Amino acid sequence: MKEERMSETSQNKRVADFLAATGNLFIGGKRREAVSGRTFETPNPATGETLATVAEGGAEDIDLAVTAARAAFDNGPWRTLTPSQRGKILWRIGDLIEEHAEELAEIESLDNGKPRLQAQFADVPVSAELFHYMAGWATKIDGDTLTLSTPYAPGAQFHAYTLREPLGVVGQIIPWNFPLMMAAWKLAPALATGNTVVLKPAEQTPLSALYLADLLAEAGLPDGVVNIVPGFGETAGAALAAHPAVDKIAFTGSTEVGKLILRAAEGNLKKVTLELGGKAPNVVFADADIDAAIKGAADAIFFNQGQVCCAGSRLYVEGDAYDDVIAGVSEIANAIKVGDGRDSGTQMGPLVSAEQLKRVSGYVVSGLRDGASAAAGGAAPGGAGYYYPPTVLTGTRPDMKVVREEIFGPVVVADRFDDPGQIAAIANDSIYGLSAGIWTRDVSKAHLFAKAMQAGTVWVNCFNILDASLPFGGYKQSGWGREMGHEVLDAYTQTKSVVISL
Repeated sequence: MKEERMSETSQNKRVADFLAATGNLFIGGKRREAVSGRTFETPNPATGETLATVAEGGAEDIDLAVTAARAAFDNGPWRTLTPSQRGKILWRIGDLIEEHAEELAEIESLDNGKPRLQAQFADVPVSAELFHYMAGWATKIDGDTLTLSTPYAPGAQFHAYTLREPLGVVGQIIPWNFPLMMAAWKLAPALATGNTVVLKPAEQTPLSALYLADLLAEAGLPDGVVNIVPGFGETAGAALAAHPAVDKIAFTGSTEVGKLILRAAEGNLKKVTLELGGKAPNVVFADADIDAAIKGAADAIFFNQGQVCCAGSRLYVEGDAYDDVIAGVSEIANAIKVGDGRDSGTQMGPLVSAEQLKRVSGYVVSGLRDGASAAAGGAAPGGAGYYYPPTVLTGTRPDMKVVREEIFGPVVVADRFDDPGQIAAIANDSIYGLSAGIWTRDVSKAHLFAKAMQAGTVWVNCFNILDASLPFGGYKQSGWGREMGHEVLDAYTQTKSVVISL
């Protein structure tokens, strides 16, 4: 019965066959059931029906995966490969992602709910590009030669240099909003720098990571270098964060869970990087190109169903431009076609889960109860699937939950400002600092405001522009460390100083 339903789910035979098989763990280069024998079902957000059955990893499985990663790092061939050989494997992984773009995009759409075309033209190529970009860095991780001036050793000569070495076994926990892309963001730099990895995908969206496992093996990655253990955060995730043989934990997700990860990691003082939540201000000045700002403001919050940590969820518009911008963003919101991600006409898919739908709905109800008004959207349509319409809330106040807290859905809160001198303080009035947007034709204003923003990324007259070479991360409670760019290499290496007396 399950196989019949799966064949209806996908017309692609590779995808249908993949979904019909139980998604087993990937440990030591082999597929295996969970030690407990338990499985869990991952639903299709468009219908709420079961999409696939996946092995449920727990603490024992995490221990097996860490052991495999430890062996691959300490004794396996990975550390003896030259940087060039590692780089070639990473490049091949990127090529294979491109070759399997159709399958990966459909799996991503089915498991996450996002439009398939978005996955095919954004998520998949960005993921491939991450591996290609990091493949180039594998041969460029260098130390320095130093000339010492040691005052207590007059006349002595030394040859001193530094080495940048991998950390060892890295535990990586990724979220459900960009499952394939987040796997690439985490895996590529860790592998480029010579580490081995245990990856735990989100329980809501484990499928693309499990499909990726086969591509990693096909690319020639040695057994045990990457191990993939789907499971739940409170079991598999907690065990990975606390495991004493893990040298570093990298987490992307909510700020609340990030704090739990930090506490779990303190046992052996493993290194930690955290890419956490956001509540990004998106500021439209009156001198902006208003048409461009309207489209940009809508894209900033409604892309990927608003399930984006850096989404422009707080919209501030100056003076007389406010009415036009709100009307324009609301018009776009009302015109967006919400539907099944496999439909080529769909512009916004469902939210990822029933839990997320309840969360988003609850926030909007709270905002309306506190006095806000819905200029667009404002209520779930009901029926099958986890759909929520693009929503624009006006009449909000700074003390409202919808303004202070991350909703992680297609909901923007809008407010007017009349004093440009005060807007930087208003925009920075948040515990988060992941991103910010500015819309203005004034170059000086753009530079000054960008410097004033307490955010890891500031976009001017654009939004959600990311690149493999561009560091990404947060200020304040939006996290520690950076993803992408050459800065991410620091997160996966440690420096050794060597001094030789001549």
